Amino acid sequence: MAEKTKGERRFELEEDLSGVEIPAELPVLPLRGIVIFPSQIHPFLVSRPSSLKLIEEVEGPRIIALAAQKNPEEESPRPDGLYQRGTAVRILKVLKYPDQSVRVLVQGLARIELEEFTSLDPYFVARVRRLSETFTHDKESEALQAHLVSQFSKFVSLVPYLPDELQVMAMQVREPGRLTDLVASYLKIAVEEAQDLLASLDVRARLEKLIAILTREIELLELGHKIQSQVQTELNKNQREYYLRQQLKAIQKELGEGDQRLSEIEDIERKILEAKMPEEARKAADKELERLKMIPPESAEHTVVRTYLDWLTALPWSVASTDNLDIKHARQVLDEDHYDLEKVKERILEFLAVRKLKQDTKGPILCFVGPPGTGKTSLGRSIARALGRKFVRLSLGGIRDEAEIRGHRRTYIGSLPGRIIQGIRNAGTKNPLFILDEVDKLGADFRGDPASALLEVLDPEQNNTFSDHYLDVPFDLSGVLFITTANVLDTIPAPLRDRMEVLELPGYTEEEKLQIVERHLVPKQLKENGLEATKIEFPPDAMAEVIRSYTREAGLRNLEREIARICRKIARSITEGEQPPERVTVESLNKYLGPPKFYPEVAERGHEPGVATGLAWTPNGGDILFIESTRMSGQKGLTLTGSLGDVMKESAQAALSYVRSRADRLGVPIDFFEKSDLHVHIPAGGIPKDGPSAGVTVAASLASLLSGRPVRSDVAMTGEITLRGKVLPVGGIKEKVLAARRAGIKTVILPRRNERDLEDIPPEVRNELKFIFVDTVDEVLSAVLQPAGNHENAEASPRSAERTTVLN
Repeated sequence: MAEKTKGERRFELEEDLSGVEIPAELPVLPLRGIVIFPSQIHPFLVSRPSSLKLIEEVEGPRIIALAAQKNPEEESPRPDGLYQRGTAVRILKVLKYPDQSVRVLVQGLARIELEEFTSLDPYFVARVRRLSETFTHDKESEALQAHLVSQFSKFVSLVPYLPDELQVMAMQVREPGRLTDLVASYLKIAVEEAQDLLASLDVRARLEKLIAILTREIELLELGHKIQSQVQTELNKNQREYYLRQQLKAIQKELGEGDQRLSEIEDIERKILEAKMPEEARKAADKELERLKMIPPESAEHTVVRTYLDWLTALPWSVASTDNLDIKHARQVLDEDHYDLEKVKERILEFLAVRKLKQDTKGPILCFVGPPGTGKTSLGRSIARALGRKFVRLSLGGIRDEAEIRGHRRTYIGSLPGRIIQGIRNAGTKNPLFILDEVDKLGADFRGDPASALLEVLDPEQNNTFSDHYLDVPFDLSGVLFITTANVLDTIPAPLRDRMEVLELPGYTEEEKLQIVERHLVPKQLKENGLEATKIEFPPDAMAEVIRSYTREAGLRNLEREIARICRKIARSITEGEQPPERVTVESLNKYLGPPKFYPEVAERGHEPGVATGLAWTPNGGDILFIESTRMSGQKGLTLTGSLGDVMKESAQAALSYVRSRADRLGVPIDFFEKSDLHVHIPAGGIPKDGPSAGVTVAASLASLLSGRPVRSDVAMTGEITLRGKVLPVGGIKEKVLAARRAGIKTVILPRRNERDLEDIPPEVRNELKFIFVDTVDEVLSAVLQPAGNHENAEASPRSAERTTVLN
């Protein structure tokens, strides 16, 4: 291998080389990336084994032939890979380096032509013919020679690394052929151009070519100096980058070299074709691509357009996953991941069945509503696994900016598409399962209303042309299976709620929790805490005690935390050298979890008049509510405490009015309110409470207080009342009934029109509790008030049996 070394000075010998005899057959050394001209002295490196052997074996006058490779990247060129015309040179000096490479200093003798290769191994040997130059002396030739000397002097003055002595040397050379070789040897030009000068035997033609090359190089150097002078005044970091870009652009323009932008544009065009966009999106992409071709790369707008095209081409316009429509497989997956939740599972299986019969069915918009920890989000992940779809989750809690849903317009710096389009891009398919978590916790402020932005997303009739502000072209969301989750429906705007099919996930019963503990929670926590090999048993009686005495929730999160706490305690004892227990017993719970956190609340309350147990619905599931009333001297005062809302306060006023209207029937003096003040309090005053469903409980508490007849402590009730004493239906029946059961209540009083809601309550709960359905407050009071002076539990009064339905 032969390469020109940087920083080497080349000079011309004064001797006449025209008389040097060139042998008819010479060894040939291929040159890579350089061309050596006659009359010049050049150093170069040799490292190829064949070339090294050639240098070692050459003898006598040490004259060899140099020929440039057509392809500089070729490691072992063939004879046809070399240019036919080259230079005969004399080896002046050879220096060996420690890395086995050799530096050779040669002097060009004459132009030669390789006529025929006589040997190829171990190095090339060829018959050569010395070439003679042709030149006609006339005034035009002399003018060309003088112009070449002038241009070369100008070139030397513009290149800082060339010595000024070269100008004097060029002026002293009288032979035009030798002058062209001198000038050409100092130009950094392409091998093809240098080879063309070497192969040209007409000296006049060579003069003309060199003048053209020199003129081009001088213009390029002057342009560089001009750019440098323009930006020299303020050369900070940004200006320096701009200067370099301008200089590179000018150099590329003058040399006619290909721009990297060409490959960038071609890459974007290929991506647009592969994306298979709809017609409208394709038009937008083509339009922006034309803009990109016209925008300079250093412009800020170039980055904006390029980013937009990247988003357009990265979206899965035509990529869709195939649904697994095997109903049995889907059922198996859903049962593996979640226990019970039959309504939700049935709805998913119905969707699959319809999809199997009609392929173009639009995806439903399901809304899972239930207390925290009931498995809403994990159920969405299981549905995605059953369908074979990609799963995308977007948490909407606390989002207040509409642009989070619909994207930012491209006029803003750093704008991006909305979270919907981002999720689609990350999924890589246009029909993933998209779960929108905590849709009831969306906010709204001066930046817009995200809930309103979701109206288009969650409407099957509109979302096939969903338009993101950033993309500004419609994207089809009709194939996406949207699932939303919420703890409550009240905070979801009515138009948005109307677009969703609501599926309620109420709290779990104790039996359901025990099944989930055995199937899912215990194996999961044993694995996460490194106890898989210990085979520790968690018997149902111990887990039931954890559920009753250490957790009181509709979901499973706290229960899982308590099980994890037990596992951690056991893991620590094992690491300290103790033997792991075979099973977790009820007696050992105090050791692992400490004293019980909850006690049966019915037992905490005495049997004094004025205390009634109600049932309430909360976002975390159902709960029991104790309403206490007391009487004191005063004048017609009613005090309501316990962080009550307006509706509950009005319900208490209605209850008092009803009790006053029925004073004679209750055995209470009609004028009791004239000299008395009443105070109604609902404990847990730090928790806001509202709603009309506590009306019957307030009425029972007041009636108990004024008549001196205690309310049965094992009875809980719910229902709204009217001034005429009617009991109206309320919501959240399943959650309230489950709360009553957790608290140890035996009998539940419900409005008669809520009787149909018992279908949602598990059979084991219905069989365990007694349900009394009533139409009037009189029936409630007859069922719950004990006889005066009897503070023990008693059954309902016989006179209520005629109109009261009891369901065991």
